[in-house]
Amino acid sequence: MAMLDALLTHTICRGNLRVIDPWGRSAAYGDGTGPDITIRIHDLKTVIKILFDPQLAVGEAYMDGKLTVEAGTIYDVLDIALRNLGMTPLKYPLSRLTDGLRTAFRRLAQFNPAGRSRANVAHHYDLSDRLYDLFLDPDRQYSCAYVMDPSDTIETAQAQKKRHLAAKLLLKPEQKILDIGSGWGGLGLYLAAIAAGDVTGLTLSSEQFRVSNQRASDAGMTDRVRFKMQDYRAEHGLYDRIVSVGMFEHVGVNHYDDYFKMVARCLKEDGVALIHSIGRAEGPGHTNPWISKYIFPGGYSPALSEVIPAIERAGLIITDIEILRLHYAETLRLWRERFEKNRADIRVLYDERFCRMWEFYLITSELCFRHNGQMVFQIQLAKRSDSVPITRDYISEFEKAHPPARALAPLADYSRAA
Repeated sequence: MAMLDALLTHTICRGNLRVIDPWGRSAAYGDGTGPDITIRIHDLKTVIKILFDPQLAVGEAYMDGKLTVEAGTIYDVLDIALRNLGMTPLKYPLSRLTDGLRTAFRRLAQFNPAGRSRANVAHHYDLSDRLYDLFLDPDRQYSCAYVMDPSDTIETAQAQKKRHLAAKLLLKPEQKILDIGSGWGGLGLYLAAIAAGDVTGLTLSSEQFRVSNQRASDAGMTDRVRFKMQDYRAEHGLYDRIVSVGMFEHVGVNHYDDYFKMVARCLKEDGVALIHSIGRAEGPGHTNPWISKYIFPGGYSPALSEVIPAIERAGLIITDIEILRLHYAETLRLWRERFEKNRADIRVLYDERFCRMWEFYLITSELCFRHNGQMVFQIQLAKRSDSVPITRDYISEFEKAHPPARALAPLADYSRAA
């Protein structure tokens, strides 16, 4: 236990955390401020795993019931840990070793050719349809929302996100639009309806492919909206507008040149593209091993310093960058609250271990945006510097003209109005 005590003494400097070991002994860490939080580690094997690789082992121990919370909640436990770490990684010798190895081999972990990309997508997005209905908004927007007021519901915040993206795309009637990583089709259908455009969406998820095309059919929009189960590298059409939301995190650092060369190839000379992705403020690194193993295999949230050189090499011009800092923390909070409200139904779909896994995922993700330098960037791209106005007034003007309530309306309603 001396090594675990050294690790926790070094890590937990603020707060009030008590740890009970497998032999019933307890020790307190922190400065005694804040709520009383107590955890119990149930066996020696779990202690050893945490010592060697806390980033992976803590999540696994919670999933398996080998680490339980005796006072407070798992949110409190993770909040005190991540708040203390901030943007500084553990300096514990074993953690330095595992971090160094993961960074050194990150290109192997992020090697995502088409076949592996499809398998990675299926791991997460081809889960039960019902699961996503139980914590997302009805439009199934599974990416950072645009929270303009603390009282925003997830429905309002996601409608504001779609409107914000549409504003930056400078949509005009009859344009051809490509949606890379089109999810369950909500954004593509909205863009087609709001601007009378023609939308092609790309996905690698069989469930998303089925649902999005069914939604287009139900809305009577199959003449101008279609979704293809296809890797982005296989697309060769020419488009006025290209948008990608929450997909770039699955590309992998090895493939950034391929990705932006594809955007350049498919974008018309006067076209506009918009890339929305999770990013990291602390510079290049590696994906948390627990997230990589259980939630998003092959995924990676890049630093801007890794993305911009690939954009430059593709011959594209950056016309705007916006950093959304706490918007995703609030989005994840809203998802987590809805998940907990429907936890009993999710347990019926899967089991309690799955519920603990997703609870841990939603909480750690939220807290990484609050304390650990995670953010979202939206990069607007063009081939010509005059493709976008020289001021950003056009964004607010579009948003004033398109209340978010319209994005909440049934698709058929605003399709007829377009």
